[in-house]
Amino acid sequence: MLVVLSPLQFSRAIPVRSRAACLAHFPGTDPGSCRSKQRTDDNTMKDTYYIGLDAHKESIAIAYALGGSRSKAVHHGGCGGSLPATEAALRKLAKKLKVGFKELKVCYEAGPTGFVLARRLIQLGLECVVMAPTKSTRKPGEKVKTDKKDAMKIAKEYRNGDIVEVRIPPSNDQAIRDVARARTDASDDLTRAKQRLKSFLLCNGHRYTGSATWGGPHMNYLRSLTLQNPAQQIVLEEYLLAIDHCLLRLNRLVDKMEELLADWEWKPAVDALMSFKGFKIVAAMTIVSEVGDLRRFDNPRSFMSFLGLVPSEHSTGTKRHQGAITKCGNSHARWMLVESAQHYRKPPKVSEQLSRRQQGQPAEVRDIAWRAQNRLHTKYKRLKARHLHENKAVIAMARELSSFIWELQNKTTITMPPKTNA
Repeated sequence: MLVVLSPLQFSRAIPVRSRAACLAHFPGTDPGSCRSKQRTDDNTMKDTYYIGLDAHKESIAIAYALGGSRSKAVHHGGCGGSLPATEAALRKLAKKLKVGFKELKVCYEAGPTGFVLARRLIQLGLECVVMAPTKSTRKPGEKVKTDKKDAMKIAKEYRNGDIVEVRIPPSNDQAIRDVARARTDASDDLTRAKQRLKSFLLCNGHRYTGSATWGGPHMNYLRSLTLQNPAQQIVLEEYLLAIDHCLLRLNRLVDKMEELLADWEWKPAVDALMSFKGFKIVAAMTIVSEVGDLRRFDNPRSFMSFLGLVPSEHSTGTKRHQGAITKCGNSHARWMLVESAQHYRKPPKVSEQLSRRQQGQPAEVRDIAWRAQNRLHTKYKRLKARHLHENKAVIAMARELSSFIWELQNKTTITMPPKTNA
């Protein structure tokens, strides 16, 4: 007996991922999910092609997949890694497929090449997205990996809607983020330079017995220190010069961050975040520049998951097992959030510095900051009473702190830039 299904019944009877391909046989049904064809001005339909790029520094592999079909992706060829070479190759592909250049839908994996290619293609009028490589599907028996296969895989997953898009930050936000990361690099270099000097002096029998290391008295002690061997004296002077250089570099980058904040559109969000305990200008600018607009997250849990602060889980049947945090997403933002969360180990208090940072902020922002202090410190005491490891307690506070930051951007009336996916 032949059973005829209506388009609605047919759409419900097939998986969601393949619905876009199958609904091409039913024009006019659920147009939001059927992306195989585009209607032109003369009321005719054109094919839609999904382009997958496997981008590298010196070369880019190109493949395409026809929308609304189950056909395999086709490898088109390759081109150089420069922007003009990529643009020329895509124009040639559009001509081959007999479609308009701006009708191509392009996707490539996030990687060391950054977002320059995506911004250029969007500027040219193309629809371009960047996918998360860690979220792509991989079959257990897949043992062969080439640029050609990767490009075909990207095109196929993009057509099927199986990709997870990565946020493409605005160019100005990325520039400020780069300055914040450069400040972190300078701080790391300063720490390494200090450690090298301490190890060198300890190896030669010199120990500083003062209370505060790297303060004024400690630096005076190091500069007045004289070693017997002239060669070792030169090493000491070079290490001291390296520390001075790192300090100057660190201060220059902090000054640059303060200068950039004055004209940044996210300054109200940064000022509001500085009302929280543990957030001065460096930490606040780092968090805002790394995570961007938090209004794109529907709830705090999705923001926690983005930061990789939620526990991993392997459950089956009636058994449930949770492990360490996933550490997915933005590691720099997660690190800064954990560093700031450590301040909440101390009892709630609005210090003189924090009071100055809260001046001019609305009452709702100060209320959220005070609630965060009380809740996080209470949670820390409760976890320590259970003899939980210190690091796990701090991670738990950082996870809840992220929810207060989400609330700051989503539930208050602070001035915010227009809502975007970035």
